[in-house]
Amino acid sequence: METIGYSSAITRRSFLRTTTTGTAAAIVGSSLFAEQEKRGPGSPYKRTNTDWLAKCRFGIGIHWTAQTVPRSGSPKPFQEAVDAFDLDGFVKAVEYAGADYVLLTSAHALQKLPSPNPVLDKILPGRTCKRDLIMELADALAAKGKHLLVYYNHSCNHNQDPEWEKAVGYHAPNKQRFAQNIMDIVGFMGERYKDKIKAWWFDSPYSLDSRGPHNSVTTEMTGFQFPWEEFTVVAKRGYPQRLVTYNAGVAQTFLYTTHQDFWAGELVNLDAPAKSRYLDNGLQWFGWTCIEDRRWVQSRLDTPIPPPLYTDEQVIGFVRTCNKHRAPMTFNVGIYQDGTMAAESVEQLHRLNVALGRWNLRIECRTS
Repeated sequence: METIGYSSAITRRSFLRTTTTGTAAAIVGSSLFAEQEKRGPGSPYKRTNTDWLAKCRFGIGIHWTAQTVPRSGSPKPFQEAVDAFDLDGFVKAVEYAGADYVLLTSAHALQKLPSPNPVLDKILPGRTCKRDLIMELADALAAKGKHLLVYYNHSCNHNQDPEWEKAVGYHAPNKQRFAQNIMDIVGFMGERYKDKIKAWWFDSPYSLDSRGPHNSVTTEMTGFQFPWEEFTVVAKRGYPQRLVTYNAGVAQTFLYTTHQDFWAGELVNLDAPAKSRYLDNGLQWFGWTCIEDRRWVQSRLDTPIPPPLYTDEQVIGFVRTCNKHRAPMTFNVGIYQDGTMAAESVEQLHRLNVALGRWNLRIECRTS
C-alpha cells in the first residue's frame, strides 16, 4: 500500500476498440425544466450558464470501470469491486491533489453502472449495484466544496459488449426502442442525483450518428437519426442547470447538436491550450487528457500504472494558459480496482495545485 504525501494511505477512445439548495431553488429548477420540456427538442436552445465551470482550474477524471483491474492478482467481480471501493481514500487523494472537480466514468466499454438503476435492470439484469458509488462520491465531494461531473457511454461500440448491444436494441430494425432505452437510463440518473451531477460528458456519439468526423456506426441505421435534442432535454432532468457535452473525437469541434453547453475537449497531448474561454462553435472550453496512461483504463493484469507523461513545467504552463482564459483542464489519472490512484500522478497534481496557488496570489497582488 502506497502513501502519497498525506496523513493516511490511499490504498478512453482507442481503448474501446482494443478491449438547489432550498425550496426556492427547487421551484426555480422545476419551472426551468418544465419550460424546457414545453419548448421541446425542435425549439431554440439556450445554453446553460457555465460560470461555475469557468472558475475551476483543473480536475481529475477517472476511468474506473468494470474492466479496471487491481495492482496485482485477479480482479474482483464488478459488484464486489464497487462494494470494496475505498471512497475515503480516493477523496483524500482528490483533496490532496487540489482538484476542483472529479469527472467519473459511470459506464464505458461495458454497460455496467456502479449504482442502482432499475431501467438498466429491466433491459439486462445483473449490470447494476446495490451500493450507490455515484451518490456517495457526489456527497463526499460536495462536503469538500468540489463538483461531480459524470461520463456516460452507451456501450454500443465495435461489439465490445455484444450481449448489451442486443438487449438494448442497437441492432433492432426499429431504433426508436434503443434511443428510448438510453434516454430512460440517463433520465433516471438525472432525476435520482439532481444537482449532485453538475455536468454530463457523453461519449461515442459517432457510434450512433455517421455525420461527424468519425463514423463508428456498426449497425444498419436505415435512415434513423438519433434524437440528440430530445436527449439533451432528458439529460437535464432533475437539474435543469446541469451542463451537457457530446464528444466528437480527439480535438474535434463538430457539433452533433447545438443543444449542448461545453466542449468535450478530448486531447492526446498538451500542445494546444485554450486560446479563449469559448470556441468558435460557441461552447465553453474544457479539456481532458491522460496524465500518464493513454489507454485511459488500467486493464492490464499485474502491470503498474506508468509514470506521468509530462514534466511539472509542461503541466503547470498548460493549465496556467488555460486558466487565463477561464478554461478548466482535466487530467485522467490511472486508478486501480480498489480505488487507489497512481501515486506519482497525484503528487504531480499536488505540485500543480501549489504552483497555481502561488501564481494566483501574485496575480491578485498585482490587481489589488
